[in-house]
Amino acid sequence: MQLILPIFPFDTVLLNSSVGVYERSGIVQYLVNGLPVYSHSKEDNDAFRFITSNFIHHRLCRKVDIERVFGVSEDSVSRAYKKFMTKGESGFFGPDARHGRAHKIVGERRERIQTKLDKGQSVYSIAKEEGVRESAIRYGIKQGYLKKSL
Repeated sequence: MQLILPIFPFDTVLLNSSVGVYERSGIVQYLVNGLPVYSHSKEDNDAFRFITSNFIHHRLCRKVDIERVFGVSEDSVSRAYKKFMTKGESGFFGPDARHGRAHKIVGERRERIQTKLDKGQSVYSIAKEEGVRESAIRYGIKQGYLKKSL
């Protein structure tokens, strides 16, 4: 049986002896034993968190390797890994992966919220009643599609 000799491109940064990563033309490429396994755009943080969590789960690398090579915090690696373990791929790419993105307030919900704002109700209480984040309502006010009464 012949052993696999990993051969990495010259600009590859090694996470450990078998996993490496490099970036060209805005695309980040991940290699395992010299073979490409994943790639994503440089700005795609969700893909980065998914891929690195997947590597940790399959014991291809350790959390500390990700922290050292990419300069990310221990907490962010742990949070991403926890999301990977509880929600899987859909936690990063599915319809529920909206955390951190503005909630769209449209249709009847917008009308109800505007009515409550017109009556002088607080943004906090409206958010609780409507099941949206307070920041989403404030964003709507800032953008001008909701008006807050003075």
